[in-house]
Amino acid sequence: MSNSHKPAPTPPECHRGRSPELVSNSHNRLGLAKYAATVGIALSLIMVQATIEYRELDLPAGYRWKDHLVSAFSLPLQLICARIPDTASMAPRIIALHAGLLFDSKTKAFRQNVSIQVDTETGTIADVFERDASADKAIKPSDIDLRSKVVMPGFVDAHTHIFLHSYEERPAQEQMRDESIVERTVRATNHVRRALLSGYTTYRDLGSEGMGSFDANLRDTINRGLIPGPRLFVATHALTSTGSYEMRTENAANGVAGPTISDSCDGPTGVRRAVRRRVADGADVIKFYADYRRKIMRFPPVQTHPYIGGMPFPPRDANPQVVMFTQEEMDCIVEEARLAGLPVACHAGTARGAIMAAKAGVTSIEHGSEGGDELLKELRRHDTILVPTLAATEAIRKDQVEAAQRQAKRAFDMGVRLAAGGDTGTFNHGQGVREMELLIEAGIPVEEVLEACMVGGWEACGGDACGFRFGWLAKGSRADIVALDADPREDKQALRKVSFVMKDGKIWKHAGVPVGVIEPIMQESGQDDPTWQLI
Repeated sequence: MSNSHKPAPTPPECHRGRSPELVSNSHNRLGLAKYAATVGIALSLIMVQATIEYRELDLPAGYRWKDHLVSAFSLPLQLICARIPDTASMAPRIIALHAGLLFDSKTKAFRQNVSIQVDTETGTIADVFERDASADKAIKPSDIDLRSKVVMPGFVDAHTHIFLHSYEERPAQEQMRDESIVERTVRATNHVRRALLSGYTTYRDLGSEGMGSFDANLRDTINRGLIPGPRLFVATHALTSTGSYEMRTENAANGVAGPTISDSCDGPTGVRRAVRRRVADGADVIKFYADYRRKIMRFPPVQTHPYIGGMPFPPRDANPQVVMFTQEEMDCIVEEARLAGLPVACHAGTARGAIMAAKAGVTSIEHGSEGGDELLKELRRHDTILVPTLAATEAIRKDQVEAAQRQAKRAFDMGVRLAAGGDTGTFNHGQGVREMELLIEAGIPVEEVLEACMVGGWEACGGDACGFRFGWLAKGSRADIVALDADPREDKQALRKVSFVMKDGKIWKHAGVPVGVIEPIMQESGQDDPTWQLI
């Protein structure tokens, strides 16, 4: 990072169809004068030529050709005048943000009096430099003053499901089976907006959960600027073996049990084909299930009918998880994904499945709560990232949270690489920081948790292979910046107090208020039942 304030570069010529920026008042006046003179001469010549042509026409008596002539030229004149730039309203290409306290995720340290220059044309950081506190009076009115805030890179959620909402509202099976494609798409649109406004500028979305490759479509919609949302890295369908992660029902006599929720594949050739299908559908990351429960439960849950009793003498684990792929199949999945340059995420609920996946060379293990030191040694040996998903455990298995936290803390102590991903969607989007809070409560230092979220999240997305650099604030990285109203080292709720959000150099939240979006006022329960307000 540069320690001296460098002058902003001269803006380039016209880019993407926009008028070139005028760099000084004198240039503005000269440019406008030349422009006006050129337009005036052109219009005079056009009017003269048109007058000659109209006079030569055999028109009816009383025809007011001058009125029509004026009307004919009014629209082009308006269009020409519209091209004259309004210098008062033009935003500068380079904008400066001034932080009182900034978290450097690369050094895992908090720094004072740091300023950031952002290139809004490229969406990248142009410079980061330490500011002389005595020069604060020279801060321009057009600069963004965050001196009272704690500034840091945008958050990265390494495990999400944009098409799911809280299981407390509705079980996942019912969401996938009963909610229409339109409803789920509308919900996902709400989810990604809410995530962005809560500080998450990147989501790694690990499975569309019955929505095919629509997650790739939503990613592209965000990238085209049609809706606000985090930068999405999507898996489309997750890969599973036959009869594992599928819709569960006791009535599948006609062979149909609901929407397809995974890409079933078997054997070395079959799994390679499945990876290629995901690549063709636009996946940025390949996800597979190392283990899961059977499609049909051997010991089904209690029926909802009041006149039917439960299962007599059920076992302790009514539907245990079973490893679903062989070592060879896992090896082939990872090898094929690498040919496409994609990272691989593996759902693993058993120690055996997680160890097999680590040996295959996956990028990350999702969950990984079983296995103890044996598993953690394998993860460290193979440089595998662990995404503990503590927030999901809290949401659906509260009695297992403390054990999962101990496993995450032990992983950190043993040097296992961590990323922060809550399996967001099992609980509501916009509350993703709960994962970081639980990691901090587990005893991992705040700075380490923030770095795992930001830089670890970038690594989970594929690192440089993903095509972007984000998760830290340095020249050339994406201008993904958030500001908190409190210091997370002192305030346990600080990560929820996001008052400023910038993604790719565009401001989406400022002074605690969303910018340029329609934002729902959520109920205290946080459920998907909003009251809308126009911002």
